[in-house]
Amino acid sequence: MKLLTTKNIVVAAACILSFILGSFISEKADELKITTAMVKQVQALLGLEFTDAETDSMLNDLTDQRKNLAEIRKLDIPNSISPALDFNPMPVGYRFPDKANYFKPGTINGVPLSADKQELAFYNIRELAWLLKTRKITSVELTRYFIDRLKKYDSTLLNVISFTEERALKQAAKADAEIKAGKYRGLLHGIPFGAKDLLSAKGRKTTWGSVAYKDQQIELDATVITRLENEGAVLIAKTTLGELAMGDVWFGGKTKNPWNIKRGSSGSSAGSASAVAAGCLPFAIGSETLGSIVSPSTECGTTGLRPTFGRVSKYGAMALSWSMDKLGPIARSAEDCAIVFNAIMGPDGKDQSVIEAPFNYISPGGTLQGMRIGYIKSAFSAKGVNDSLTLMKLKELGAELIPIEIPKMPYGDMLIVLSAEAGAAFSDLTLSNRDDLLVQQGRSAWPNTFRSARFIPAVEYIQANRARTMLIQKLHETIKDLDLYVAPSFSNNLLATNLSGHPAVVLPNGFNKDGLPTSITFTGQLFGEGKLLQAAEVYQKATTFNQKHPQMNF
Repeated sequence: MKLLTTKNIVVAAACILSFILGSFISEKADELKITTAMVKQVQALLGLEFTDAETDSMLNDLTDQRKNLAEIRKLDIPNSISPALDFNPMPVGYRFPDKANYFKPGTINGVPLSADKQELAFYNIRELAWLLKTRKITSVELTRYFIDRLKKYDSTLLNVISFTEERALKQAAKADAEIKAGKYRGLLHGIPFGAKDLLSAKGRKTTWGSVAYKDQQIELDATVITRLENEGAVLIAKTTLGELAMGDVWFGGKTKNPWNIKRGSSGSSAGSASAVAAGCLPFAIGSETLGSIVSPSTECGTTGLRPTFGRVSKYGAMALSWSMDKLGPIARSAEDCAIVFNAIMGPDGKDQSVIEAPFNYISPGGTLQGMRIGYIKSAFSAKGVNDSLTLMKLKELGAELIPIEIPKMPYGDMLIVLSAEAGAAFSDLTLSNRDDLLVQQGRSAWPNTFRSARFIPAVEYIQANRARTMLIQKLHETIKDLDLYVAPSFSNNLLATNLSGHPAVVLPNGFNKDGLPTSITFTGQLFGEGKLLQAAEVYQKATTFNQKHPQMNF
């Protein structure tokens, strides 16, 4: 049989496939007969070729499968229910880079506090912690300060979906009482923070940035929020995300970049990056499936950690892709990210995808001596001046630079994994036609992606995941003798490592001709966040790009 490629035939085939699969909702759909002619047109759409006899033999199976699908759709399956298939990012025989847990951040002996306290906006976690521990300032004062600053700039930046003011002030008062009584919990005790609004918090709406869910209330605290509060941190706001974790447009508008408010903050961790960059939060929690920490951190000049897949529990978080979603901090420095990561990592008995592994971080000195750092040679070009300067700085700091190339794989094509899982995660929107409520309705927007996902054959979804297994093994062979490697933030490495589950730190490495921040990405070994964050911290101490801040003249 010759493949039919005319537009009308393909459209007709798509309609027929929808009918066969029951994607069109109809009370009589399962009563209509599937014919050989229908199946042959669907074959053209999917690039298949079967004989007439083979096609005829499938008719009973296809009819039964349509009934199977109809019965499964009758089940009420919440977004929080994961498939009975857990993605494991580890190659065969892999051993964790760190042998034991050990965490020792840098120490601070004193921090000046100006009379107007405006310096507080851009203090890092250790500096704020010193002020709180020595009672130069109270957590209540600090909490009110950051809430007021968020409110002041939110009308322009649109980076907050909801404030948790009452809860925050209670937490802050408790922190002050504990610190006064000598019950100091650690560096996060009394420190305000924000959480991307795909994380649930009791007593507050969890909107996922979407019109379709803007009144949703999930009465549980996400594990990352619980763990941060157990360390004494104070949740003051639910930050914006692009609708259902895409981009920077949500039901309230477009979140802005504080460096240039004519630009969006990128996404989908739009509000977390914007608020930290604007000095409205010391740190915030973001998430990444395919660049949602890397991209807004690049745009806004923040430092973000995307942990290894399986490092941090996603309990209480919106699911977009069960095998690709990762939660991590957006902060002012690599060491700030390490402090937050140390608090939120590890199993919680609720997310079965979490893998227990050691995290060994000691605040580094000023050298990378003895570190073997790879760089993707083909990804660096004359246009990326700041990226090339980063390599020079790493070499100057003592690192041994080793050129590498990541495996050649069809990374973009493998993203049908994300499309299929996202289509399943929001199946109810598609089947109920509530996808029409979403703000973005273009060809590249979620509603169309969710609909198109229903045409991805299960066999091809599994094949794409088998390709991921090949990627994991090949990438391991490429980098197994390295401590980490570097690459421009927007290259095939972003796709490859989100598919493979490798950790990354994105950090500022200069400015472009328009005065906007640029970034570089450090990628670590699986579960190798310790060395990854240490190398990033050494680089930041030697360059101080992360200490530059927007003027906020608005």
